[in-house]
Parts: sequence; structure tokens; C-alpha cells
Amino acid sequence: MKYVLVTGGVVSGLGKGVTASSIGVVLKDCGLRVTSIKIDPYLNTDAGTMSPFEHGEVFVLDDGGEVDLDLGNYERFLDIKLTRDNNITTGKIYQAVIDKERRGDYLGKTVQVVPHITDEIQEWIERVAMNPVDGTDEPADVCVIELGGTIGDIESMPFIEALGQFSYRVGAGNFCLVHVSLVPVLNVVGEQKTKPTQHSVRGLRGLGLIPDILACRSTQPLEENVKVKLAQFCHVPISNIVNLHDVTNIWHIPLLLRDQKAHESILKVLDLQCVGKVPRAPKLTEWTERASKFDKLKTPVRIAMVGKYTGLSDSYLSVLKSTAVQLLLDMLPSLLVLAIHWIYPFLLDFGALPSSALLHASVALDRKLVVDWVPSCDLEDSAATETPDAYEKAWDLLKGAHGVLVPGGFGDRGVQGKILAAKYARENNVPYLGICLGMQIAVIEFARSVMKLRGANSTEFDPATTTPCVIFMPEGSKTHMGATMRLGSRRTFFQANTCKSAKLYGNASYVDERHRHRYEVNPEMVPEFEKAGLSFVGRDESGTRMEIIELPTHRFFVGAQFHPEFKSRPGKPSPLFMGLIAASSGQLDHLLQQSCGVVSSPVRRGNYCNGATKQQKLYQNGHVKNGLVNGCYYANGNSILHT
Repeated sequence: MKYVLVTGGVVSGLGKGVTASSIGVVLKDCGLRVTSIKIDPYLNTDAGTMSPFEHGEVFVLDDGGEVDLDLGNYERFLDIKLTRDNNITTGKIYQAVIDKERRGDYLGKTVQVVPHITDEIQEWIERVAMNPVDGTDEPADVCVIELGGTIGDIESMPFIEALGQFSYRVGAGNFCLVHVSLVPVLNVVGEQKTKPTQHSVRGLRGLGLIPDILACRSTQPLEENVKVKLAQFCHVPISNIVNLHDVTNIWHIPLLLRDQKAHESILKVLDLQCVGKVPRAPKLTEWTERASKFDKLKTPVRIAMVGKYTGLSDSYLSVLKSTAVQLLLDMLPSLLVLAIHWIYPFLLDFGALPSSALLHASVALDRKLVVDWVPSCDLEDSAATETPDAYEKAWDLLKGAHGVLVPGGFGDRGVQGKILAAKYARENNVPYLGICLGMQIAVIEFARSVMKLRGANSTEFDPATTTPCVIFMPEGSKTHMGATMRLGSRRTFFQANTCKSAKLYGNASYVDERHRHRYEVNPEMVPEFEKAGLSFVGRDESGTRMEIIELPTHRFFVGAQFHPEFKSRPGKPSPLFMGLIAASSGQLDHLLQQSCGVVSSPVRRGNYCNGATKQQKLYQNGHVKNGLVNGCYYANGNSILHT
């Protein structure tokens, strides 16, 4: 097994996840099997209970693991399926060590950070790296490891020590360290500055890790004299200094690595350049076509994303401005550009993943995606008097959209605005897709407006409601937040293959999609809803849990209890998102006529139709049936921007 470690310096949020994913893409195109591991130094067991404003959006895996969003990048870029064990946290490591101590595994020894914590980290990496992730039984050839945070962070020290030991443990020729750093341009000077990267590399070396390759982030391509200076002071050959400057879309990043022959440098460090497993140079044909196609798109499709957003760009700026180092203030323009091009799409509360899925679908359908963020609170009647300008702007955005998307979420703030958005889409024949809470919102709105059940509500928002359209799931827990949701891959059976959803999935009889929810449609009210005209076209294996809703008379009004965005890929867009974009751009009839809903060649029939071309493992409430490789750690249950 070969290992590529990706670390970051100077500031956080430089795009280590995208860089690690892109390295994996290039190596995979060289003919290697690639897997990925993300290390998050926080004490949480997983990302499930963390606020999206603090840590970005939670990504859910097939086994129910709630993990860092970077694992979503790995799955999308590499087209692989990871497990919760691929996300290592300090909480998981310490829990494993404490469990061993309680069992007496250490035979009375004093348990310490070194060697017990560091050994556990190394053993975890070695075990997980051997797990097949590409649908075969073959282990990977290369494991790309991303160390979260920034070099010098106190909480990452045990991991840095462990990785330093690990590099010697696996031996020369089996370990390559790629350090991602920033080369800013100060306004008053107007030149690219290497000092931040020099200090970052010096700190890295002082901690026992020596970088083999420098991946330098910048707004513009690095000047040659800057590369010479970096090579001289960081002791890295010029050929091993890769420039990752700003690009029009992140699909260009693997192409940047290829064009600068980063794969040759990595393969040389890993002693793979002459091995028979690397039969070809990376061509990245699909990535080149996709990136080029994206840049040439002209015809827009405008989607209103309705959620409880609170000016996240300002929140990001406040983090920068709160830093005491004046250098960061001088670097602010450069950092803003980095945020727009690389970081911002991945920091949005309950919006980043739907945006990615929208982007995949829009590119497949030759449309330039424009996402209008609509704060649901601004749609409510109270906003008309309290914040009239925001109210008018929100409704103008909603009415100007070609389609409406209400993504998942939690809590009652802004719910009435989401209900009004669903009502507008239903009454005006505007394409609508509701995900998780968005589906529940559509059910509540239908009950209130069509069935005249004025008190209809979810027990999440009104526990005392007399008409509970949406109820708490019986198996859930109201006292513990962790590992109590309905999580992971679950099977949904279509009730008829004539509905739009089944056609989008290629007339499949069932589909496997990922879930993350505590509430569900009240099964006792389903007959009343269906009598009134709302169709529940997808249900679970018992037939009592509602998974997909449709309005047959509407152009496209679909709600899904699962999260289809979690399995969307750049070359294999989610069928439901394809349906929304197609309906919003006048292409739905053509799409439904396709044998498998395919309108672009990169989408392959076997993967696009039903998402379940072979038997998959099913999970209950995030708990793996047959246990985990590294013990029983159960996760908790939880584009393009228009400005």
C-alpha cells in the first residue's frame, strides 16, 4: 500500500479536500485503485451534531456515517463508496483507546498519547486503507490521507506525531507528503509573497514531517522566480512545486495537476513510475470535456433555493477579520477570491450538496446553473411589515425562478416561508423538488390548502397539533441526539412505473438512496392525502413509510424523504435533480422518453437507472449490521451562486 498525505498551512480553507480529491483522480486515471481517508482533529465522534455554520454541511454515507463534507468530495471525484471509518476523529481514536484500556488490553501499562494514541491512529489508517471502495473485492493501491486543519494547531499534534512515525513505519517509497500552502499578493506591494509558505514548511519540518511536493494556492499563476525562491528556502525541487491557481470551476483542478506533471512527481516518490500497474499517463478525457463544457454554457436555468440562510459570506468574513494577524487583513482580497472559487460552495448551510447535484444535472442538460438563495424567513407575512425590502426581494427571486428547491433542514425557523414557497410552486405549475424536510413541507402545505386542514402541521414544529401530518418516528430517541436518526442507505419501492420518479430512475422497481431524518409522513393520513390527489409513489419495504410524493397533474412536483444529492456524481447526476432541471428548462418530456432517463453520454445506464445495480448492504439507524472494521463507533443521526 502506498500513502499520499495532504496537509495545509498558513490558513485553513485553502481547498485541501479538493486538492486531495484531484490527486486521487489523476492517480486513478494512471491506472491505480485509490481510496481516501479524512482526519478531523476535533473531539466530536463525528460531524452529526455539529452546526453547519461551524463545520460545513454534514455528508451521509451508505452505512449511515455522518462525516465531513470532504468525504463527499472524495466520493464524487473518485466515484467510490466510503464508510464511516474513512473519517477519523480525535473522539473516535480516544474512545477506541479508552475501550481497550477498560478491557485490559494494555496489561496494566500507563496509557499515554505516545505510544498508545499514536499507535491507534496508525493502525486505524492501515486497516481502513485496505477496505475495497470501488465495488470490487480488490484493495486500493494508493490511499490519499487528508489531515484537517492547519499545521501548528494544538489539537492536531497527536496526528502529526503519528503520521511522522507512520512515514518511517511504511518506509521510503511508500509515503508522499503534499503540503498545500498559500502564496498571497499584498495590495501595498503587488507581488507574490513566499514568506507564509516558508514559515509553514519550517513548522512542518520542525514537527518531523518533510514535504515532498508543494501545492501552492494563489489567485494567479506563480511567477518563475517565485518557484525558484520556494525551492531554495523550502528544500523542494522546482519540478515538485505545483501551482493551483484560481480557475473557473473546480473540475479544472485535476487538469492543472496533470498539466504540471504532478502525477510524475508523486509516482516517483512512491516508486511507482516503472511499475506495471501504471500503464498510461493520465488523459482525464471526461474531466477535460466536462470542464470545457461548463465554461461554454450560455443558456441559464434559474433555481430558487429556499432555506434559512443568514448571510454566510458575512460569517466567513467575520472569521477572517477576527484574526489578530495583520497579514490576514492585507491578504483579504486574495482570500475572498479563494473563497468564491474554491471554498464558498462547500460552506453553505444545507445548500452545498444540493448545489453540487444541481450543477451535475444542469451541465448534463446543457444549461448554465444560476442559484438564487431565498431566505425562507423573508417570504413570511411578518417580513412584509418588519423588513419590507427583504420581503419584496425574496418574492421577486422566487417568482423569477424557473424551478424551486427546498432542501433538508431542522428546526421551525423559516418553516412558514418554505410552506409559502411550496404553495407558490404548486399553484403556479412551477417545477418543485422537496428534499427530506422539503417533502414534509409540501405535505403540510397540501393538507392546509387543498384538504382545508388549517391546523395541519408537523409534531416537530407543533407537538400539540390536532392534525399531525408529519410525526416523530417510533424508533427514534427524543433524549439523545447521536445515532438516533434514520440514517444511511435504505431501499424505496416504486408503487407504479408510470410515475415521473420511476421513469427518471429508468423504470426501476426500487432505488437505494441515503437518508437522514427523525420525522416522517403520518401513515394514518396517507389514504386521505391520496383521496385528495397527492400520490405516494415511493414507499419502504413495509409499505408504511412514505419515501416519494408526486402531484400527477403538476408539471413536476416531487418530494423525497431521502437525500438524492448524496449519491450525485459529476458524470452520473441524480435522477430527481435531472428531473427538476429538465422540467425547469423545458426538457422533461424528452428526458422521460429516454430508455433510462439519459440525455448525456457520460451517464451510464447501469449506474444511473436505480442506483442499485447489485445487492447492497442495508443498515438500521446508522448501525452497521455486521459491525465495523475499527470497532463500534456509531454516527449521530442529522454551483454557482447568484449575488
